[in-house]
Amino acid sequence: MRYAAIDIGSNAVRLLIKEIRMDEEGVHSDKVAYTRLPIRLGEDVFVSGKIGKSKAGQLVSAMKAFKWLIKAMDVKSWRACATSAMREAANGAEVVERIRKEADLDIEVIGGQEEADLIFLNFSISVLDKNQDYLYVDVGGGSTELTLIRQGQRVAGRSFKVGSVRLMQGQVDSSVWKSMAKWSKALLGEHGVTSPMAIGTGGNINQLHKLARGTSRAPIASSRLAELHEELEGMTYSERMDRFGLKPDRADVIVPAGSIYLKVMDMVAAPAIVIPKVGLGDGMILDLHRRAAG
Repeated sequence: MRYAAIDIGSNAVRLLIKEIRMDEEGVHSDKVAYTRLPIRLGEDVFVSGKIGKSKAGQLVSAMKAFKWLIKAMDVKSWRACATSAMREAANGAEVVERIRKEADLDIEVIGGQEEADLIFLNFSISVLDKNQDYLYVDVGGGSTELTLIRQGQRVAGRSFKVGSVRLMQGQVDSSVWKSMAKWSKALLGEHGVTSPMAIGTGGNINQLHKLARGTSRAPIASSRLAELHEELEGMTYSERMDRFGLKPDRADVIVPAGSIYLKVMDMVAAPAIVIPKVGLGDGMILDLHRRAAG
């Protein structure tokens, strides 16, 4: 069955369409189409507290296009969710209503906890070692979701107002870092976890994985990630595009995003990070399939 997920994030809006099939080996997820538009709602929201007229218009146009693509691809079930920027925008409800009227598309503004829950669903079809302790780290434009996993089970998760766009704009309060470190260390101590493996999701870690020339399953050592981050940080915006072929909307945020992954890994002494290349949209689709299957 074919499903679609619209993920309205702080850095970009994405449409993911996948085919879900089942056999005796379990659930299989195959990507059919993917469209990403770097609208960057967070640029407005994290500074002014609201979505500006220009970005609101871009978002409405994007949703109209996504609605037509969903119809063209013969999708049977779909869901649209907005995260950090939309839930913080003073005019978020107004923009959601405008999309409903002009694009005939309903948007759900989900909280950080539900976002973390949906991201975690990806673990159910991954090839990760279920006897290993993991800290799942999803870095978006406006927030970072952390989830502790033990023996394949979600122990606890929390969302923090630390994201690549938010950090790039200097809108991350130092108290948030302290809160993240305190929560992480207390959680690991409570469950007797030391040096968990990190699992990284998000567009920036996927790109960092590619630049590190990692394979699809091999973890990247924290030292290698730090080395790559230092190299990128020492380059100009143009040099990152020219040397590594990064897109304009990736060449700037990849540095603050990399620093977030590294800080989290340092907080919990994670020796390496696994990148399964899945995200919120993949989790949304698995949730749609689970609901359809009853």
